[in-house]
Amino acid sequence: MEKKPKKTEFTRPFKLSHQLLAITSISFESKTIIGHVELMLQPRKSDVKVIKINTKQARINRVGINGYETSFQNEDPSCDLTQRDPKSRNLEYLSQCHLAVMDSLDADSGYNGELSIRIPSEVMRLIKDNKPISVTIFFSIENPKGGIHFIVPEGNGTMAERAAHLFTYGHENSARLWFPCVDTYSEPCTWKLEYTVDESMTAVSCGDLVETVYTTDKKRKTFHYILSIPTAAPNICLAVGPFEILVDPHMHEVTHFCLPQLMPVLEHTTQTTHEIIEFFEEVLSFRFPYSCYKQVFVDETYQEVLPYASVSLFNTNLLFSKIVLDQTPITRKVMGKAIAEQFFGCFMSRETWKDYWVPAGISGYLYGLWLRSVFGNSEYRHWIASETEKLCQYETREGPLALHHDSKDSSFSRHFPHQHPHTVSLMHYEMMQTKAHLIMRQIENRIGPQLLLQAFNKLLSLANTSAQQKVPSSTWSTMLLSQAGFLKSTYSVSGKDISNLFDQWVNKGGVICFNGKFVFNRKRNAVELDVRQDTTNKGTQKYVGPLTVRVQELDGSFKHTIQIEENTIRHDLPCHSKSRRNKRKKIPLLNGEEADIDLNVMDPDSPVLWIRIDPDVNIPRLIHFEQPDYMWQYQVKFERDVVGQLEAIKALEVYPTAATRTALNDIVENKQFYYKVREEACLCLAKIANAMLSNWTGPPAMFNIFTRFFCCDTSPPIIRMNDFANFQQYFIQKKIPIAMSLLKNANNMCPKEVVHFLLDLIKFNDNSKNQYLDNYYRAVLVDSLSNTITPATNVSSEHKFIADLMPMDIRAIVDEVTRCLNLEKHLPSYKYTVTVSCLRAIRNLQKNGHLPPDANLFKSYALSGFFYDVRLTAVECLVDLIKATASVDELNWLLDLASEEPIAEIKRGILHALVRNPPFVKGSNSPVNNAELVERLWRYISQDSFYDSRLRCMAIDLYHKLFGKSRPMCLPAPKYGVVVNLKERKTQINPNAIKRSASAIYQDFDSVAAPVKLKKPASMPVVTSHSDEQSSKIKMKIKFGTQSQSNSTLDTDDVMAAESLISLSHGDLPSRPSTPGSMQESTSWQSPPSALTSEFSIASVSEGKPKQEYIQMPQPLVAAKEKKKKRKHKHKHKHKHRGDSDWSSPATPASAVNSPFFSNAVIPEQMSSQKGENEGHLTRLRLLQAAGEFDTESIQYINLGHQGIQSIESISECKNIIRLNLSFNRITFLNPLKELKTITFLNLSSNHITNLDPLSTLETLEELNVAGNMIGSCDRLRCLTGIVNLQKLRLQDRINNLTNPVCHNESYHSTTLSLLSQLLVLDGERVKGRGSELYKMCTELDKQLQSGRTFGPVAERPSPEPWLKKDYFSFDEKEAKVDNAIKGFEKVLSDCKKLDQIVASKINELSSAQ
Repeated sequence: MEKKPKKTEFTRPFKLSHQLLAITSISFESKTIIGHVELMLQPRKSDVKVIKINTKQARINRVGINGYETSFQNEDPSCDLTQRDPKSRNLEYLSQCHLAVMDSLDADSGYNGELSIRIPSEVMRLIKDNKPISVTIFFSIENPKGGIHFIVPEGNGTMAERAAHLFTYGHENSARLWFPCVDTYSEPCTWKLEYTVDESMTAVSCGDLVETVYTTDKKRKTFHYILSIPTAAPNICLAVGPFEILVDPHMHEVTHFCLPQLMPVLEHTTQTTHEIIEFFEEVLSFRFPYSCYKQVFVDETYQEVLPYASVSLFNTNLLFSKIVLDQTPITRKVMGKAIAEQFFGCFMSRETWKDYWVPAGISGYLYGLWLRSVFGNSEYRHWIASETEKLCQYETREGPLALHHDSKDSSFSRHFPHQHPHTVSLMHYEMMQTKAHLIMRQIENRIGPQLLLQAFNKLLSLANTSAQQKVPSSTWSTMLLSQAGFLKSTYSVSGKDISNLFDQWVNKGGVICFNGKFVFNRKRNAVELDVRQDTTNKGTQKYVGPLTVRVQELDGSFKHTIQIEENTIRHDLPCHSKSRRNKRKKIPLLNGEEADIDLNVMDPDSPVLWIRIDPDVNIPRLIHFEQPDYMWQYQVKFERDVVGQLEAIKALEVYPTAATRTALNDIVENKQFYYKVREEACLCLAKIANAMLSNWTGPPAMFNIFTRFFCCDTSPPIIRMNDFANFQQYFIQKKIPIAMSLLKNANNMCPKEVVHFLLDLIKFNDNSKNQYLDNYYRAVLVDSLSNTITPATNVSSEHKFIADLMPMDIRAIVDEVTRCLNLEKHLPSYKYTVTVSCLRAIRNLQKNGHLPPDANLFKSYALSGFFYDVRLTAVECLVDLIKATASVDELNWLLDLASEEPIAEIKRGILHALVRNPPFVKGSNSPVNNAELVERLWRYISQDSFYDSRLRCMAIDLYHKLFGKSRPMCLPAPKYGVVVNLKERKTQINPNAIKRSASAIYQDFDSVAAPVKLKKPASMPVVTSHSDEQSSKIKMKIKFGTQSQSNSTLDTDDVMAAESLISLSHGDLPSRPSTPGSMQESTSWQSPPSALTSEFSIASVSEGKPKQEYIQMPQPLVAAKEKKKKRKHKHKHKHKHRGDSDWSSPATPASAVNSPFFSNAVIPEQMSSQKGENEGHLTRLRLLQAAGEFDTESIQYINLGHQGIQSIESISECKNIIRLNLSFNRITFLNPLKELKTITFLNLSSNHITNLDPLSTLETLEELNVAGNMIGSCDRLRCLTGIVNLQKLRLQDRINNLTNPVCHNESYHSTTLSLLSQLLVLDGERVKGRGSELYKMCTELDKQLQSGRTFGPVAERPSPEPWLKKDYFSFDEKEAKVDNAIKGFEKVLSDCKKLDQIVASKINELSSAQ
């Protein structure tokens, strides 16, 4: 078997050995930095003429190489992603442009960069001699939008007194945002860093601080840092401010920095930092890689922590004092993860983006080891289980996630490319981190924890050895982590080949879904386990390999390993125990403990207590296992593994019995159980209580438990003073009120005693003698009150919100929430947690109709000046309000805030809230779903968010959530468009575009074909001599209006003719540069053809012959044409286009027009040939051809009218279709339409339909047309009563003379309206809502006029004359020459524009007159 040749990797023409970064001036007033960089480059090639450097948003003032000033060009195509086609609104096209632009600027994918520097001739000799050169770049940045953030608080005093400071940030390789560099992790070098700041400021950066030099006037000082360890530019940072400095008393190499007056909380927050470092040093048997470590706490950070080489930037909100409980574990976990990334991520970084998972997985794995040592094994196991569940939910919802992929791999039908870190969705990025550390845990299970740590130590040792090389050396590459290098390291340490594990879990995506059940075989004393895999769901894969099963028997817990194979389903597990009848004996458990278990409820013939599949969570999986309820009750009470207890609690939700209630009560009351298990038991107990409502006895669930734990022993109703010394009891005290607030009575309302109990908890809360703050507890009580709110009984548009008319319980809740919110203004709590809960409670009151839906409150809290969490909560409430009210103004206000907000994390929070809770569903008729929103989001994605890839990717997520991947339906079809079929070398004008532009004005008359001419581009050179063999004939048929005319089709033998058409259709647009990232130089739409890779020209024949134009083909196409000459075939057809029938939506989606992959566009010849083969049957291929899509799930709207279709079985594959036209066919059965769960518009007019029952499942259907069928009675319409969204129904069409037998019934109209009360429009008549009374009045007038009654003399009117002459649009075939066609087409366009202006002016006059 021959081996495939290895792909040659790109080699940069120079090696970066050292870099100087000097910031000479920083102005907080103007938010400006001025500085220069000096890069020492070692040439690798002698023919280098241009040096390319990454820089963004910086003004380059001067560039020099070895002292010689040289010319340069600074161009950033990422500032406008869709500059080649600015009218496209197709997300698929945007993704291709996005990836192309990022690749054109990525230093890893090629010799790329925004800044191109010409090497002067004086330096070329040094390059040829392979001697190093020095490149100096002077730059300045003013008012940066990203990369560096200035915080300048308002007030009086100096900048130091106002705590003004700045820091740098970025997502992955974003160092180019604040200084010119080679912005890639694969180019490490040594650094010298110099920062000149005011005398009162401190500059913190990477490396060792060697000296601080004051200026002569003592007003400024310069900090000099040296980083001798080779480090990539993205791992360099800077923070400047009036910091207070704390040297760690336990480890003097560690220094902490904070803003003024925060030193007390800084001391408490960082008191365990040395322990974290010591833990990692001990586990890895390797010293901390840097000689110092600095922790800087700044405000308004990009995210909670930003790790850099020897520096970590933290958010000030992570600081906490010793009286705060809830923030303690959060901050310590963040600090632990940041220090783990100092080893793998900063000291050892990734080689390429494909290898990102290696450092991310190792640092996550090390963080898990530290988490287990500090917070215990239960916390670690719970974290692993939650991370696995989160990953499984993401992959089954969004599709498989591959960590290491080929650049040519598909994106698994996602709306974003995964080949670059700046094009990946933020959620996908986070899931990559999650899956990476889970895969590293699988490697631990395969080779063992000690051998895995030895592999880590080997990688660190090799990197440390190469870092000691002070001169540029190839050994620096060992400081870069790659999948191949990591695989080699594990193999050399363990001797085990784990490449198959990588193939299944790293190179491929998908999770495992198991469905299991068992039967105990008494004769064989064995468990017959049935395990099946479900691979039908999205994001799942087939698993073949070992699987662990643990069986708890009477004599102990026994582990079995079964082999999952292709066709193996049943597995026999022998039991080691025998059944005991009514004998009590202590049962040995997994941890060695013996438990006294009551065996009376179990099967007397079986020794099995419970069974668990994959108990250690070794693989990413979803498990649905069936076993009796008593086994789940045994498992939740006696299983000593946290994961097993949580699985049992989740399973018991469907077993509302007294035994389940008892088991859950025991869990909540037992203080030996892990507190998170007890919290889940509280929530499950609330669900069980609601399910057992009819036979529940005693007080509300958990009332007695709370009374026993937290009320006085002598007087149970009286609540004790708060004492949070027992942390686990504190968390239970917070969770029980939340669980009780979920209880419901027979009226689906929270019981009054529960509401009064929660109000008493708030009223009698006493924290005077507690050593910890109770703000989180008070916030939970407000949340509990919010959960008790139920919908108002008299909600209407005219309902007045008066406090005296509110129910007593609701009024008490409103008073309490108002009191807490006002109290927060005078006595604010830590991080304003109570304010956050109050805002959510107010929004819940609005949603349930107890308060008016006023957005002003949330808008005021969302503005700058409030705490970060409060602002984000107000944004979430406002987004929910926008979704309910469909307010365009409020949405525009929120988008304005996202555009103008200076804090990047607030911008991210706004976009994240809109993605999680979109203001409308894709394809809906919401007023918010308009063209203005499309244009605004498109502009933000393409241009306004160029400085922050996270914001750009989140905006893309929002755009996909609202409009999908194809062109939004709220937009009109493009006025002009050309579809290019590269395979057949044919072009086709978009018929829907022409039809919509023409029929928008002429809706009431039919037009005939008009002479059309193509304009020859002025830039096209004319050649006077050409052979007849290279000639090509251009045939054109232009269609305006309805289906009676012929289509607009261009049939050419040259793809380049499409260029002239595109130039013509964009003739009113200014010149635009070429697509970013292309290898050719920047060109415009009107640029000469010589800018293309191949030349072509146009000539005309001698005057004796009919005048034609000839196009000289590019060489490859000419060869293909000559080969095809022998089988050339002349034929003339008239083909019917798929967009002919009249329909409100375009038949051809804009994605087909704008997609550069539309080389397989359907041409009429193909349609006619396939139509004969599958006459009457709607095949999958026919669907794809008609829609112009490559996958049936991508089809959103399609026109299949007048196709002679009889069978529509394949339509069920269009899972995401929104609008469907099947009119004028021969359809009888509608069963395949059951699967269309997202459809909103359905046209079935003029078919052979008698039964509409299959349509009953279409819950999203809003408009239905079944005129011209054979529906005989109103009973056939009963199936539509369950479609609550159905607003428009048409059973007869008087204009087209289409009806149904049921329409001849006199009571048809009234019966249909009484049967389908949700209808707003019936047969085109407005029967409900605005306009219905006017419609009735007009109908009565029509009847009177038809009956012959008159209201006075009627003057004789002249017969109407046509607007245009009879032969105005005629097409003279004898004179169909190319030049005449061009002139005629120009004239038609000119006339259409004039008529458009006339109609628009008339409409304006009428509107102004009204």
